[in-house]
Amino acid sequence: MKQITLGSTGITVCQNAFGALPIQRVDMETAAGILRRAYEGGMRFFDTARAYSDSEEKLGNAFAGMRDKIYIASKTMGRTPEEFKSQLETSLNMLQTDYIDIYQFHCVDMCYRPGDGTGMYECMLEAKEQGKIRHIGVTAHKLNVARECVESGLYETLQYPLSYLSSEKEVELVNMCRERNMGFIAMKGLAGGLINNSKAAFAYMSQFDNVLPIWGIQKMEELEEWLGYMTESPVYDEEIKAFIEKEKAELTGDFCRGCGYCMPCPAGIQINNCARMSLMVRRAPSANWLNEQWQENMKQIENCLDCGQCKSKCPYELDTPNLLRKNYEDYKKILAGEVEV
Repeated sequence: MKQITLGSTGITVCQNAFGALPIQRVDMETAAGILRRAYEGGMRFFDTARAYSDSEEKLGNAFAGMRDKIYIASKTMGRTPEEFKSQLETSLNMLQTDYIDIYQFHCVDMCYRPGDGTGMYECMLEAKEQGKIRHIGVTAHKLNVARECVESGLYETLQYPLSYLSSEKEVELVNMCRERNMGFIAMKGLAGGLINNSKAAFAYMSQFDNVLPIWGIQKMEELEEWLGYMTESPVYDEEIKAFIEKEKAELTGDFCRGCGYCMPCPAGIQINNCARMSLMVRRAPSANWLNEQWQENMKQIENCLDCGQCKSKCPYELDTPNLLRKNYEDYKKILAGEVEV
């Protein structure tokens, strides 16, 4: 298994890390079992966030007394110094630790800098001086914001969506980070569920020597799949490359990545799933997509206000209202049995 060093942080772990957002959906005992098994299987890097409800608490519970054996990255959605400090203290308490290895501004829409008037970057520096955090990171979904954060030289890590469906401009971020000795943490390696071939997803990441993918895991069988690659790591060979090219050809163009940056919708539409429902029912089959609840969710598209908020917020510059309507028409045909999936 390839070892990855996250830039100037010096943090070196195997290129196979744990994304702890999904464990908020399981109970404490189940989460503890999954997390401890991940450690036993060789995972050492665990990414969570204050925004992930009780994810931090579950990590703290699972790894009590083991703090020096793992690396923990967490995030703050605080947008004022007061929120920052409050969330940091809560995170430390929930994680049962007195420090966080990488503390990240979560899903930012600007690059915080010293002296910008917000006081946010100063909060990071103060927390680092106090020993409460060891490294300063940032997560983003908007390409221009991510580029600005990388170019600023102020951050030690960038967390950004990366998968074999990523555009060339997005992959450029990986190279920018390498050139600046900045760690790159890859989220959404399965493109929010659109990628259903873990072997290809893993192999794609393996070509980069500065990328640490964090796989979102909530089931033991999912974990075992990723742990299986510890000893038999998929190789980014010609066969995998050909498969990925075929996938990219099928998914090229306008499709929703499910990042949720467009939310909330003033009409109550669950855009991040509804705008890609056609792909989900075909690439991530589940009877649940067609149940009464999701039928009602899709029907909400009829209430679209055409306000344009989702379109203006989309980091991929999609025509989201039009995409919603196309998915709704396809969904109705699927329900009527007019289209096979």
